[in-house]
Amino acid sequence: MPRLSMLDLAFIPPGGSAAASLAHSVDLARVAERAGYTRVWYAEHHGMATIASSAPAVVIAHVAAHTSTIRLGAGGVMLPHHSPLVIAEQFGTLAELHPGRIDLGLGRAPGGDRAVYTALRRSPEASDRFPADVVELQGLLAGDDRSDGVRATPGADTRVPLYVLGSSLFGAQLAARLGLPYAFASHFAPQALTEAVALYRGTYQPSPAHPAPYVIAGVNVVAAEDGDDAREQLAAARRQRVRSMIARGPVARDHSDQEIDAFLATPQGASIATMMSKAAVGTPAEVRASLESFAEEARADELITVHPSLDPAARLRSVELAAA
Repeated sequence: MPRLSMLDLAFIPPGGSAAASLAHSVDLARVAERAGYTRVWYAEHHGMATIASSAPAVVIAHVAAHTSTIRLGAGGVMLPHHSPLVIAEQFGTLAELHPGRIDLGLGRAPGGDRAVYTALRRSPEASDRFPADVVELQGLLAGDDRSDGVRATPGADTRVPLYVLGSSLFGAQLAARLGLPYAFASHFAPQALTEAVALYRGTYQPSPAHPAPYVIAGVNVVAAEDGDDAREQLAAARRQRVRSMIARGPVARDHSDQEIDAFLATPQGASIATMMSKAAVGTPAEVRASLESFAEEARADELITVHPSLDPAARLRSVELAAA
């Protein structure tokens, strides 16, 4: 069984608040720490009413202050939204405050629509600089000398571990070329998983920090004492995801479970359902068997689990049972 970690999406349920969601994130991290998870990551999203992790460095600082040993990081920071210097300073500060516990996963996805880019004072073309920005950020965290004399303080010499995130072949190629670990977002975009991991492992160029390739693969997990209950929790989470995707626009309205299930039976709905197709669901024994099978399929050294249960108590229990 590979290492187990967790991606906490800081989900804000209908009628809930960001404050309650972030308090629950502390509870999740504490449970994961006691259960022996390797790390918890938080993803940068903007303009989404259901996700409270738009500022992952702030979330990490808060959770780190309420835990003691588990690694915490971004999974990931959308680097096109920021200058490498700012991210080096943010995560360098975290590394100085919590030595040996901070990770930095980097993605180039928009993390929002064009309006979000405009509000961030960025443009979609910023994604084209992603490879160069990763290299610059790596140098800043290492404390490399620069011709302009710029140095990240804090940040320089912290060597915060970097991970390249992706759901396509681009990230696999970049991670292999730079000799960095690669995390694939198969928990919501599994289509290119096999091809991307094969490309990454097949073209990997060893680096001093990482002489061998290292693959992290995302997977949805719902574990419960009763397998039927776990499967219903996943179905409810899938329906909620569909609602959040289709309940937009001037005629947006709530949809019944029956309407959502009917939509999922259509070709368009089936495409959305595929986003959560990589899932381990059921009793602890069933979840373990599914995770072992998925790890073999993904050729993964580590699995980063997403626990999408809508009920906070059920989500905490799923984290416990999956580790058990």
